[in-house]
Amino acid sequence: MTGSVFSRNRDKLDRAKKEFHVGNLYLNRKCTGALVGVNPFGGFNMSGTDSKAGGPDYLVQFMQLKSVSRKL
Repeated sequence: MTGSVFSRNRDKLDRAKKEFHVGNLYLNRKCTGALVGVNPFGGFNMSGTDSKAGGPDYLVQFMQLKSVSRKL
């Protein structure tokens, strides 16, 4: 769900961004202490809760799609 990489080598940091399959990736900082509404929570694939809690798509989890048609 979460990954963290410490490096002075920018190429290694860029490689981590491309290759790490995690919901949250921290570069050159600790991977604990995330805040709701600031950092997204959750993950993708088989981890977390699909969209990130506190993220912009989180509200959609509480909505239901409805199609309404009316002949005028």
